[in-house]
Amino acid sequence: MMDCKKALEEAGGDIDQAVDILRKRGAAKADKRAGREASQGVIAAYVHHNGKVGVLVEVNCETDFVANTEEFKQLAKDLTHQIASTAPIALRREDIPVDVIAKEREIYRAQVAGEKKPDHVKEKIVEGRINSFYEERVLLEQKFVRDGSKTIADLVKELAAKTGENVQVRRFVRFELGGA
Repeated sequence: MMDCKKALEEAGGDIDQAVDILRKRGAAKADKRAGREASQGVIAAYVHHNGKVGVLVEVNCETDFVANTEEFKQLAKDLTHQIASTAPIALRREDIPVDVIAKEREIYRAQVAGEKKPDHVKEKIVEGRINSFYEERVLLEQKFVRDGSKTIADLVKELAAKTGENVQVRRFVRFELGGA
């Protein structure tokens, strides 16, 4: 995260230039799925009006025709706003480090330890709280801020169904001034 912050400072706030700086340094990770079908798409950028939060998101599809549609571009824009406002820590559940989940589970177990309930009920409460944690912190599981009846994964699936193509949110990064 510090590398991202330094690159953004070096680039004078220009996110595209900051990405280039990171790539040159090797700090930007190569996408593991670069050879897959969904190799077209867009990288959308958003900087909050106060200049203290910035977001980059890569959304992929199979053809440049779909990548150039208004619906596809709107999805990418909506994702940048979602990420800026909700600060997810991962794209998918499996992207969250095991130690982070273990720590959350430990905290939730401590919270229910004093309750006079059977252990199996306490464990179900802990699992429910872990699922809530995922819904708050995992981008694809978050409720869409503009329509709480849909998740981000639902939006992606809807566009994929509409276009008939594989649409994927590949990766994102969120910068916050003074953030770690």
